[in-house]
Amino acid sequence: MAVTSKTLFRGAATTSTGTTLYTVPSATTTVISNIAVTNTSGSAGTFTLALAGTALHTTTAIAANTTIYIDCKQTLTATQTITGGASATSINLHISGVEIA
Repeated sequence: MAVTSKTLFRGAATTSTGTTLYTVPSATTTVISNIAVTNTSGSAGTFTLALAGTALHTTTAIAANTTIYIDCKQTLTATQTITGGASATSINLHISGVEIA
Protein backbone atom coordinates (compact mmCIF):
# COMPACT_ATOMS: atom_id res chain seq x y z
CA MET A 1 0.00 0.00 0.00
CA ALA A 2 1.53 3.31 -1.14
CA VAL A 3 0.81 6.47 0.84
CA THR A 4 1.63 9.68 -1.02
CA SER A 5 1.32 13.25 0.30
CA LYS A 6 -0.09 15.46 -2.45
CA THR A 7 -1.30 18.87 -3.41
CA LEU A 8 -4.81 17.97 -4.54
CA PHE A 9 -5.54 21.42 -5.96
CA ARG A 10 -3.70 24.73 -6.01
CA GLY A 11 -4.82 27.74 -7.96
CA ALA A 12 -7.38 30.43 -8.56
CA ALA A 13 -11.00 29.48 -8.09
CA THR A 14 -13.37 29.75 -11.01
CA THR A 15 -16.59 31.71 -10.72
CA SER A 16 -18.55 28.50 -11.33
CA THR A 17 -19.19 26.90 -7.93
CA GLY A 18 -19.51 23.40 -9.40
CA THR A 19 -16.02 23.23 -10.91
CA THR A 20 -14.27 19.90 -10.30
CA LEU A 21 -11.05 20.63 -8.42
CA TYR A 22 -9.93 17.05 -7.77
CA THR A 23 -11.09 13.52 -8.56
CA VAL A 24 -9.87 10.54 -6.54
CA PRO A 25 -8.09 8.08 -8.87
CA SER A 26 -9.45 4.55 -9.26
CA ALA A 27 -8.34 2.01 -6.61
CA THR A 28 -7.36 4.91 -4.34
CA THR A 29 -8.60 6.50 -1.12
CA THR A 30 -7.77 10.14 -0.44
CA VAL A 31 -7.64 11.85 2.94
CA ILE A 32 -7.97 15.62 2.75
CA SER A 33 -5.90 17.16 5.51
CA ASN A 34 -6.05 20.92 5.02
CA ILE A 35 -7.62 23.57 2.83
CA ALA A 36 -6.38 27.16 2.62
CA VAL A 37 -8.61 29.77 0.99
CA THR A 38 -6.96 33.13 0.25
CA ASN A 39 -8.61 36.31 -0.98
CA THR A 40 -5.95 38.46 -2.64
CA SER A 41 -8.43 41.21 -3.52
CA GLY A 42 -9.15 44.44 -1.70
CA SER A 43 -12.84 43.45 -1.70
CA ALA A 44 -14.67 40.79 0.30
CA GLY A 45 -15.82 37.66 -1.54
CA THR A 46 -17.38 34.24 -1.06
CA PHE A 47 -16.38 30.65 -1.79
CA THR A 48 -18.12 27.30 -2.06
CA LEU A 49 -16.65 23.80 -1.52
CA ALA A 50 -18.23 20.35 -1.65
CA LEU A 51 -16.82 16.89 -0.94
CA ALA A 52 -18.42 14.00 -2.83
CA GLY A 53 -21.46 16.14 -3.56
CA THR A 54 -21.99 17.20 0.05
CA ALA A 55 -21.60 20.89 0.83
CA LEU A 56 -18.71 21.79 3.12
CA HIS A 57 -18.95 25.57 2.58
CA THR A 58 -21.76 27.32 0.71
CA THR A 59 -21.13 30.95 -0.25
CA THR A 60 -18.93 31.38 2.82
CA ALA A 61 -17.70 34.95 3.24
CA ILE A 62 -13.98 35.71 3.11
CA ALA A 63 -12.76 39.21 3.93
CA ALA A 64 -10.43 41.19 1.68
CA ASN A 65 -6.74 40.23 1.83
CA THR A 66 -7.25 37.33 4.25
CA THR A 67 -6.69 33.58 4.43
CA ILE A 68 -8.97 30.98 6.00
CA TYR A 69 -7.46 27.63 7.05
CA ILE A 70 -9.76 24.61 7.19
CA ASP A 71 -8.41 21.56 9.05
CA CYS A 72 -10.82 18.88 7.90
CA LYS A 73 -9.45 15.28 7.88
CA GLN A 74 -12.09 13.96 5.46
CA THR A 75 -11.90 10.73 3.43
CA LEU A 76 -12.97 10.30 -0.19
CA THR A 77 -13.06 7.02 -2.10
CA ALA A 78 -12.29 6.24 -5.76
CA THR A 79 -13.95 8.58 -8.30
CA GLN A 80 -15.38 10.94 -5.67
CA THR A 81 -14.67 14.62 -6.24
CA ILE A 82 -13.92 17.92 -4.59
CA THR A 83 -15.84 20.73 -6.28
CA GLY A 84 -15.95 24.42 -5.66
CA GLY A 85 -15.66 27.96 -6.86
CA ALA A 86 -15.78 31.55 -5.70
CA SER A 87 -17.29 34.92 -6.38
CA ALA A 88 -14.05 36.10 -8.02
CA THR A 89 -10.87 34.61 -9.47
CA SER A 90 -8.87 36.58 -6.87
CA ILE A 91 -9.84 33.84 -4.41
CA ASN A 92 -7.28 31.03 -4.41
CA LEU A 93 -7.57 27.49 -3.06
CA HIS A 94 -4.83 25.17 -1.82
CA ILE A 95 -6.07 21.69 -0.93
CA SER A 96 -3.62 19.15 0.45
CA GLY A 97 -3.94 15.55 1.50
CA VAL A 98 -2.76 11.99 1.18
CA GLU A 99 -3.54 9.40 -1.49
CA ILE A 100 -3.58 5.75 -0.39
CA ALA A 101 -3.36 3.24 -3.22
